[in-house]
Amino acid sequence: MTPRRLYGLVRWYLRELTGESAYDRYLDRHRLAHPGAPPLPRRDFERRRTDRGDENPGARCC
Repeated sequence: MTPRRLYGLVRWYLRELTGESAYDRYLDRHRLAHPGAPPLPRRDFERRRTDRGDENPGARCC
């Protein structure tokens, strides 16, 4: 495995682990579902995601 490939895999894993890739997935889905409509800015997206997590904590302990 090349260092570049290893770096790419580690970067992908960390982005998935931390939730950093959620906005990219949102943009992809938004483009397909609402072509021509402006997506939420990243700040608003993150705020809504955090609020949703607070309302429905799921498996979180606190």
